[in-house]
Amino acid sequence: MTVDDSGSGEDAQGADSGEDPLALRLEGLILGAERRYTPFQAARSAGVSMELASRFWRAMGFADIGQAKALTEADVLALRRLAGLVEAGLLSEAMAVQVARSTGQTTARLAEWQIDSFLEGLTEPPEPGMTRTEVTYPIVELLLPELQEFLVYVWRRQLAASAGRVVQAADDEEMVDRRLAVGFADLVGFTRLTRRMEEEELGELVEAFETTAADLVAANGGRLIKTLGDEVLYAADDAGTAAEIALRLIETMAHDETMPELRVGMAFGTVTTRMGDVFGTTVNLASRLTSIAPKDAVLVDTAFAEELIRTQDAPASEAEAAEEAAAAEKEGEEPPVYRFGLQPMWQRPVRGLGVVEPWLLTRRDGTA
Repeated sequence: MTVDDSGSGEDAQGADSGEDPLALRLEGLILGAERRYTPFQAARSAGVSMELASRFWRAMGFADIGQAKALTEADVLALRRLAGLVEAGLLSEAMAVQVARSTGQTTARLAEWQIDSFLEGLTEPPEPGMTRTEVTYPIVELLLPELQEFLVYVWRRQLAASAGRVVQAADDEEMVDRRLAVGFADLVGFTRLTRRMEEEELGELVEAFETTAADLVAANGGRLIKTLGDEVLYAADDAGTAAEIALRLIETMAHDETMPELRVGMAFGTVTTRMGDVFGTTVNLASRLTSIAPKDAVLVDTAFAEELIRTQDAPASEAEAAEEAAAAEKEGEEPPVYRFGLQPMWQRPVRGLGVVEPWLLTRRDGTA
């Protein structure tokens, strides 16, 4: 926040002038405290420098407010806690800022969704003549404690799952740079759809796609990294899990007449994780494979194919699978059962990554 370090402006009440009374009442209800501090006063009360306080606030995604008296006791406590973690040596200053940024970005999106998709529907006037203003406050008052408890519950669950994955890592380097299967699923022809569909209809399509994809990824053991409207990015610890998710996405969308065709690209290899996102050559390769995948099809890179073969989720070739089946039948034994099939495609240059050999991933008969 941009302020004058002199501390002047304690009488600045500009933040309240012209503001909607209901908005102020809602703010007080949600924050659980009244406005008492300017940014300078809050930093001083928390015992941190104005520079560090500004870095924390901006990292959390809050705009500069000059010397308006708009901060509460909770803001002071939050600053004090972050600064205390740094002083105790538990976090570096840079890491504390990163904690503020990751938390701010994640919860900002959640809050926007709850207001746009959830709260607006609930606060439609239940009776003619009533205004939304008259029903919003009591609805928020009822929902707030329940939503807060649910948020903490989900966060703890996610934290436990993430911590479990980290402690199972083979070494310290694998905690940051891990070998993962990464997949992109992309709606075909989405740009054309945006020109033909009404905004509300387009929004419903995107929401249905994201919801379906998120449910399938979670149910089959993957992790949804992010959604980009017409595209989702997900990751899994092993290639077999990622392959199952990709094919289920294709199969599910193909049975929905309201959905465009889907294409998926996947790669397996070292991935750098930061703030819940994934980066690196493996991610870039998965993205490039998605762009060249046929409609309603899945392309994987060579490393992904080799991993499926290594784990016996797919045969090295259909000819080899046929030989194994014939040999097993001759010996009176059950033949190996493979979940997936792999077909090598033509090698082709991929921008920024050189020549790659994509493999077409399919589901073998009877393994759905």
